[in-house]
Amino acid sequence: MSTPPTLGLLLAGGLARRMGGGDKPLRTIAGRSILAHVIERLSPQCDGLLVNANGDPARFADYGLPVVADSVPDFAGPLAGILAGLDWMAENRPERQWLMSVAADTPFIPRDLVARLHEARQAQNVPFACAASGGWTHPVIGLWPVRLREDLRHALVVEDERKIDRWTARHGCASAQWPTEPVDPFFNANKPDDLAEAERLFTCLPPA
Repeated sequence: MSTPPTLGLLLAGGLARRMGGGDKPLRTIAGRSILAHVIERLSPQCDGLLVNANGDPARFADYGLPVVADSVPDFAGPLAGILAGLDWMAENRPERQWLMSVAADTPFIPRDLVARLHEARQAQNVPFACAASGGWTHPVIGLWPVRLREDLRHALVVEDERKIDRWTARHGCASAQWPTEPVDPFFNANKPDDLAEAERLFTCLPPA
């Protein structure tokens, strides 16, 4: 099965309370920002990338990517970021039908992420797919069809829905499982201690 052209969305809109505030993706590991590691891994899999972030977009200017803010106010969570990405696609890339979201603080995302999630949703004939590892699903690491963006808008704005898996369950969501050895590919840096752990894990990665 072929992989449809897919736009990548880097979710960087969180408040980073456990990290003490600021932009987690701009913290560094192995000499580069976490965001740079995510871009390096996701870019070859996607037909373009954009960043979801609130506040001054200039802080991401060095990466040369479009930056879209939430249209739903009050930091409504990752679903608001996904909706912002889908709306940007509908306006700027209407020929594309699929969006791949990843947390912008996950520096080890798999290099086969997009292809395997498309395979999973095609095999189960459902509109959504998300990643899983170590017995846990990762709803933020997901594949989204543009055609359901108005349904998502209604869930967010009218129903005040904030949980990704509750919304995707309405339509059907497949998952693809990755091993956690030698490194969990969905490790994310939430706390200051996680930065040191990410440095350690970086040395365990197999060659690209």
